[in-house]
Amino acid sequence: MEKRIKKLLVTPEIPIKEAMKKMDMNGEKILFVIDKLTQRFLGSLTDGDIRRWILSNGSLRESVLKVFNQTPRWVDQEYKISQVKKMMLTDKLEQIPVVDNQAKLVDVLLWENVFSGKVVKADRKIKIPVVIMAGGKGTRLDPFTRILPKPLIPINGEAIIKLIMDKFWQYGVEKFYISINHKSRMIQAYFEELSVEYQLEYITENKELGTAGCLCRLKGKLQEPLLVTNCDIIIEHDYRDILDFHNKQQCDITVIGAVKHYTIPYGICEINNGGDIQDIKEKPEYDFLISTGMYILNPAVLALVPKDRKYHMTDLIEKAKQNGMRVKIFPVHEKAWIDIGEWDLYRKAIKALGE
Repeated sequence: MEKRIKKLLVTPEIPIKEAMKKMDMNGEKILFVIDKLTQRFLGSLTDGDIRRWILSNGSLRESVLKVFNQTPRWVDQEYKISQVKKMMLTDKLEQIPVVDNQAKLVDVLLWENVFSGKVVKADRKIKIPVVIMAGGKGTRLDPFTRILPKPLIPINGEAIIKLIMDKFWQYGVEKFYISINHKSRMIQAYFEELSVEYQLEYITENKELGTAGCLCRLKGKLQEPLLVTNCDIIIEHDYRDILDFHNKQQCDITVIGAVKHYTIPYGICEINNGGDIQDIKEKPEYDFLISTGMYILNPAVLALVPKDRKYHMTDLIEKAKQNGMRVKIFPVHEKAWIDIGEWDLYRKAIKALGE
């Protein structure tokens, strides 16, 4: 079996979190499940399968057996290429497994090979405006930010804000709003020197308005959802999937959250009766969903933001819930969230984006 196929294989006994790590390492959105003893092909596991499991409050410590698709699309070794092309186009499949007469996986057909680059996958543009929160002081990156505003911190030769905007531009985003306050003239001067195709509009904060306060300036201006992001993060995920989720779930606010796994490197003591040891858990492991700093909002939500007052996104989410609005989370893998907010994270981001 080819090496490229072996790296896509998992067995149903392994924990879901281990399968997620394998997806991250491979850079693929799919794995194929085989029987540990017989090597028979059993099904497929996609990032969408895992996302639905997380949203149903499923534990990542459960086995792949709980979540994988046991009735995936596949072809036998006598397949016709016309059949494969039709399946890929109709069902929007990027990979189709090939199974022999002993039910073993022998190949994986990839879109780019099947169509030899002659057919481009349907390129849906998201066409929604993006608000980049760039008015903060970036104190966690002091003393760097005493000289440069955080949005202009370089990552492999490009300002982080330019990398963020270029990522959205690939998905058809043409309109950007940038909230500015700290060292705002430097940010404006930077874009004056650039030749960019997208439209820029600044939201000038004369005082700190928090992570959501500037959104009051957009009331009545928008008819479609808007995407809001911090200026120190990049989400390596298909933004079309996130917008589809937001629309299909009829959300008013969608929070993009990253699955984060922590291992406490100590024995945790549980006590009762004033000091009696009840239990000691050696190096316990925990999984959390962390807010990444990226959101999709419906325009109606903007009416909840008070005028020219410091207001955070957590305040807005709480207010939306009190008003009966629908707030949901869209989980992405841990490695899909690239954060440069602190020095250690900044160094990791340089490495990740360089790769």
